[in-house]
Amino acid sequence: MSITYKSAEEVQGMRTAGRLASEVLDHLTGHIKPGITTKEIDRLAADFMKKQGTTSATLGYQPAGYPPYPASLCTSVNHVVCHGIPNDKPLKKGDILNVDVTVIKDGYFGDTSRMFMIGDVSIAAKRLVTLTYEAMWHGIVKVRPGIHLGDIGWAIQKFAESHGFSVVREFCGHGIGRNFHEEPQVLHYGKPGTLEELKPGMTFTIEPMINAGRRDVKEWGNDGWTIVTKDHSLSAQWEHTVLVTETGYEVLTLSAGSPPPPAFVPAQ
Repeated sequence: MSITYKSAEEVQGMRTAGRLASEVLDHLTGHIKPGITTKEIDRLAADFMKKQGTTSATLGYQPAGYPPYPASLCTSVNHVVCHGIPNDKPLKKGDILNVDVTVIKDGYFGDTSRMFMIGDVSIAAKRLVTLTYEAMWHGIVKVRPGIHLGDIGWAIQKFAESHGFSVVREFCGHGIGRNFHEEPQVLHYGKPGTLEELKPGMTFTIEPMINAGRRDVKEWGNDGWTIVTKDHSLSAQWEHTVLVTETGYEVLTLSAGSPPPPAFVPAQ
């Protein structure tokens, strides 16, 4: 599959899908607190998607070698790196949670995730969540025509490692549009000036998974999906979908409740 460059009409479709995905997270924010289960979060999201006229891209999703994914979103708690399946275990104070949502609207996919801190969390957990958000934005602000994907990966890796964290390498961002996963793959580590050159019309996710400990991960249990840190250290992830414009970038997964960009991000 080759990289697709989106037309103005296609970009508008992706803006709508991206905003609606983010609005699912807005809706969930007030409900995510100690005592709620991730399965209840999934139910709330599924109900909200029906109201907004979107479809979950994850429910029933089955890439080669995987069982069908059984939920409308992914919920990754504490040392779960990604693809956590919602369950009946209540969240407790001190937990950190990633909620990853992908919706389909009129044939376009919108993909975004946020971290949630449940009650009072440790200083170390808050630092990981905050700096992972900044790491994502260090990658986003690099985006413009003429740079290379390796520049994005290097910016994220350099920032994360400078704070003593590690970057997961087995999972990456991806192109997105009328398909859930398209080319290119967007690594969150790398070398400047390497990999594909960015051109206007490209759309892809930037979604670094950052570990407090070592970068090594493993599959957990036998559900075929859940990935955890090998050393049981905390992991955090944030995700936005971005468009390469003629002069820079546009974040397509923003809504009224989106966390503001860090202070170092220039106003657009």
